[in-house]
Amino acid sequence: MTRVSDSGDDADGGSPAVLSIGAAAIDEWYAVSNLPEPDGGAFAREVTSAFGGVGANVAIALDRLGRDAGLVSRVGDDEYGRRAREYLAETGVDATHVAVGDDPHTRSLILRDPDGERAIVTAGESFRGLRLDGDALAAMADADAVFLTAYAPDRVSRRVLDRIAALRDGDETADPPALVFDLSGSVEELVDRGTEPETVHRFLHAADLFVADGVAAPAFFGSADAAVERVAAAQRRAPGSESRSRRGSQRDSTWPRAVLTHGADGMTAVAGGEVSRFDAFDVDTVDATGAGDAFTAGLIDRWIAGTSPGTPEDGDGVAPGVRFAAAVAAINCTARFTQPGLPTRSEVESFLAERGYGPGGSR
Repeated sequence: MTRVSDSGDDADGGSPAVLSIGAAAIDEWYAVSNLPEPDGGAFAREVTSAFGGVGANVAIALDRLGRDAGLVSRVGDDEYGRRAREYLAETGVDATHVAVGDDPHTRSLILRDPDGERAIVTAGESFRGLRLDGDALAAMADADAVFLTAYAPDRVSRRVLDRIAALRDGDETADPPALVFDLSGSVEELVDRGTEPETVHRFLHAADLFVADGVAAPAFFGSADAAVERVAAAQRRAPGSESRSRRGSQRDSTWPRAVLTHGADGMTAVAGGEVSRFDAFDVDTVDATGAGDAFTAGLIDRWIAGTSPGTPEDGDGVAPGVRFAAAVAAINCTARFTQPGLPTRSEVESFLAERGYGPGGSR
């Protein structure tokens, strides 16, 4: 499938299919007077709902950028699940592999105070019941990239790893998908719900792109500095690109890659074991919820889907992709809720141009 971006250009000669595995949640927002302390209380000035879920956020962000994106998920057979399915049908995201189960739909209760600080509680078993059937596994083989969040049940994460490994070891003429993993959520939050530490460790060594935020990385690695050291060391010990994936074998020595995000304090990129630090764009933030997912989608767009294998990235290494992704995240922060502010490609290009950068983030 080929999509044409809203800027009128066929991105790099064709848009690869990206398969996102994650929840399509409903976010219930409470604008509260304060985040309550233990045994304390708060008053909600406004209560509303919006669409979220890491898997859906990344897929819809890529769709807004003009990419062909599909979602593998499981929703509840209830009012929330029906709303999620109806909403997905209005987007360009392929929801063929979104199953319906009897469990209550996955939803998040988000408390947000006047300063933008948040507390999030997630409920609903629908996504925890996800299984990868034969059709979803076949879709992985046909995709150009597979994205997975750590909120995915461990059995799903392990099956994705096994499937990618089998594809990499398979037919010499095949072109296995690139693997992107997002370490979202602290270790404690993922226990009995998401990807287990041992499986995360496998992703660290198997993923073409490994992303972790400022909460998840220190929780898993012990500290932010330790996260950088561990990721760089894993990359330096990585096997040759031919044994990782034939797609990866056509890339330069800056693969595999990882980015550790620090919110408004910027991000750290680790590429081929080399560390670079970048600043975030300064914007008037309305709501930072989902900014990390928007950032990951921007990286996928520029580094995975946006660059033909073996093609230099605007002649400037990893930096343009990080800037492009940072622009996607920054724009998203200027609107309320997770998905309404996800930008189109022309909006990102205009944002970058106003700051002296080229359409893809190059100088």
